[in-house]
Amino acid sequence: MKQLFLSAALSAALLAPSLAFADAAYVKSIEDWRATVEKSLKRDNGWLTLAGRYVMKPGVNTIGAASGNDILLPKGVGPDKLGQVIVDGKMIVLKLADGITMKGKEGEFKGERVLLTDSSNRDWVTLGRMAFHVIERKGTYVLRLADNESEVRKQFAGRTWYDVNRAVKVAARFVPYPPGKTITIVDIIDELHDSPSPGYLEFELNGQTMRLDTVAEPGDKELFIILKDQTAGKGTYNSGRFLYVEWPEAVRKSGGPVTIDFNKVYNPPCAFSEFTTCPLPPKQNQLKVKLEAGEKYQAKKLAMN
Repeated sequence: MKQLFLSAALSAALLAPSLAFADAAYVKSIEDWRATVEKSLKRDNGWLTLAGRYVMKPGVNTIGAASGNDILLPKGVGPDKLGQVIVDGKMIVLKLADGITMKGKEGEFKGERVLLTDSSNRDWVTLGRMAFHVIERKGTYVLRLADNESEVRKQFAGRTWYDVNRAVKVAARFVPYPPGKTITIVDIIDELHDSPSPGYLEFELNGQTMRLDTVAEPGDKELFIILKDQTAGKGTYNSGRFLYVEWPEAVRKSGGPVTIDFNKVYNPPCAFSEFTTCPLPPKQNQLKVKLEAGEKYQAKKLAMN
């Protein structure tokens, strides 16, 4: 018996370093992911640089920092008279004033240039510290302005996170909905969006069985989740947080196992900028537990204009 006990103890001692190494490697993987998220937030034209959101009317929209322009740029960000943004059906044309040169992906340009509105590949144009692109929202075109020298960006002290906790990396099951299923999601300006929902995730957390509806487009390799829990407004962002979950091709049609890692729950753009329109978590994604994992929220870290 004594010999058996010593053998078991020796086996445990040999195993402990490998387990410790596995835990350290996992923690580092999460910390590396968080560093990447931090870098993305602080980049040029990122959420911290947003300085304006302008809904444009059909036809000519004058743009500049001088009073009387339809799109009134903040003083110091752009010239008094930059030119015009023309909304002509589904075509958006930027017509620069004489003497103005801007940069796009193709390099410098003058005169007229079409502004593309493809959401997967934003068509930024820049002049000095200023940049902007145009987005489409239900047939309405919105010019989104960035100031790469914004005070929000300069004063931002960094994201804050809960400690990495392996217990909130949980096994889940993807359960598919019938094809064509959508869920209604409201954004912060009360607009409704019918978003494609391929299925839901079912899992256990803190001894409770829970589920979360997901959003994804055909061909996506990840499931997008908008969720809220009982820490909202008490340490995490009040309106909810975002999470992406790997969506293996093998489970997409018939369902099957996936992994949810709540260490990667992060704040939406609205936590960093007043010029965004974030989706809010649907009622069924508002969890009745405290999820003390992922990103925290400290309003004092922001210096909004």
